[in-house]
Amino acid sequence: MKFLRRLRPILILAVVLAGYGVVWSHRDAIMDWAALRNYTPPAAISTLADQATMTPLAKHYLYVNHPVLADRDVFNKHCTNEKEQAVVLGCYTGNRNGIYVYKVTDAELNGVQQVTTAHEMLHQAYDRLSSSERTRIDGLLEDYYKSSLTDESVKSQIESYKKSEPDALDNEMHSLFGTEVADLPEPLEQYYKQYFTNRSKVVALYNQYQSAFTTRKAQIATYDAQLANQKPAIAALEKSLEQQVNNLDALKGRLSALRSTPELYNAQVSEYNAAVQVYNADLARLKTLISDYNDIVNKRNAIADQEAHLQQSLSSKSLPDTTEE
Repeated sequence: MKFLRRLRPILILAVVLAGYGVVWSHRDAIMDWAALRNYTPPAAISTLADQATMTPLAKHYLYVNHPVLADRDVFNKHCTNEKEQAVVLGCYTGNRNGIYVYKVTDAELNGVQQVTTAHEMLHQAYDRLSSSERTRIDGLLEDYYKSSLTDESVKSQIESYKKSEPDALDNEMHSLFGTEVADLPEPLEQYYKQYFTNRSKVVALYNQYQSAFTTRKAQIATYDAQLANQKPAIAALEKSLEQQVNNLDALKGRLSALRSTPELYNAQVSEYNAAVQVYNADLARLKTLISDYNDIVNKRNAIADQEAHLQQSLSSKSLPDTTEE
């Protein structure tokens, strides 16, 4: 009995430690349960999750963060990264600590909220990967980036993350590839199936709102090329007209000197009048070229204004002037 009495504290300690071990090993599940207890996602958030074809697991990762569809003031209060130069659409503030998605109401940008919500959810999913699984997924992401990624927009975003979040590059690629790249290697496609029932719909939503920018960028590029082609022609004609004015002034001076000799004067008048006709024709052509040039500038700037408005719809950051002078 003495032995049992001595053993009892050790047994109690062992039971307590075992209990702590069980709690620790299941801490995420327990804390997730606490986070979701009495929580009902707002209708707007659950709609975004459905539209992004999120699986129950993905919705779980989203909802434990009590995601917020935030207006500009709320969003900027919670989502700040002074190093980030790109437009910021959402942020994940840590395990169960919050997800904020910028509220975008412009109809032309339909899709941006769904894709952003999925992007931020994948950050939580990445945080939950085991050490071995994260190593495997990081390897797949890096192999794809180095050998197969061709999308210039995604490459550009990765370059931006290299500057703003170099220590989180694999994490960011995990979210980017899952929501913006249509065709991934089979191991990655299989991996993302645990989060999306139809990932192609997420990518389609991404392409849908990106087209509002890509089509305008293409139009602006076309107008810029036209302006670049017209500038030399206008400059050359202006120079020619300046020379013609000098020639006309010289002819006019000779005419004045010949007024006392009508024969010679009349012979020079026809030359002068012919030169005036050429000048007037070239001047009219210059006015037409300038009018056409200004018309293209106006069209180009109207498209640039539309693009700037769309960019402003995505972020509270101030934007550079995009007009052509």
